[in-house]
Amino acid sequence: MTTALFREDSYLQSCTGVVTSTSEQGFCVDQTVFYPLGGGQPGDTGTASWDQKKIVVVGTQNSADGIVHIIEPGDAVPPVGSTVELTLDWDRRFAHMRMHTALHLLGSILKYGVTGGNISAIKSRLDFDTEDSVDKESVSAALNALVAANHSVQCRWISEQELDENPSLVRTMSVQPPRGKGDIRLLEIESVDLQPCGGTHVRSTGEIGAIRIGKVEKKGRRNRRVNIHFAD
Repeated sequence: MTTALFREDSYLQSCTGVVTSTSEQGFCVDQTVFYPLGGGQPGDTGTASWDQKKIVVVGTQNSADGIVHIIEPGDAVPPVGSTVELTLDWDRRFAHMRMHTALHLLGSILKYGVTGGNISAIKSRLDFDTEDSVDKESVSAALNALVAANHSVQCRWISEQELDENPSLVRTMSVQPPRGKGDIRLLEIESVDLQPCGGTHVRSTGEIGAIRIGKVEKKGRRNRRVNIHFAD
């Protein structure tokens, strides 16, 4: 399996790893800074270098062998046992981090169950289980106030039993935190929000920057989709 270095430090931009398996799709390593597709957050992209060779990593996803670094068709695959230098497309990753934390802030304002979500570097969204209308102006003001307050953001871990004893921590209705792998990772935005999350985030809400509420869509009788964009 692959040690996910980003779980302890999402600001790591590169690392070395030893290739543990290969396939036509790509390769796995013993450790990586690349986040794999999951939880609404895209898999990271970047480059892999070894023996004076350099290839593009076009995506990252989980597999039975670990985190697969997906390569362009026809590119050379680093051999098993070789050491590769992995480097993120940092601008893209950092945008995902800012967006992901912003969605947690949005969920702390709109206190409904979450039925879905998606993150990108350009636009992100959450779907809420509600029939209520969403006042874009008031939500935007509240969201940007939380950004400007520069609340600290950090991760901590609890046991599965502790999560069972506090079911209200889970806001997502269709997806539950993965079990059977030990402790559950929580994302805590100081005095604002606390919930399970395996994604990557900024260290303080001020790093998000100003956010603009985009289209609010009615996707069903009890489904309101709220889109967000960076104001700049």
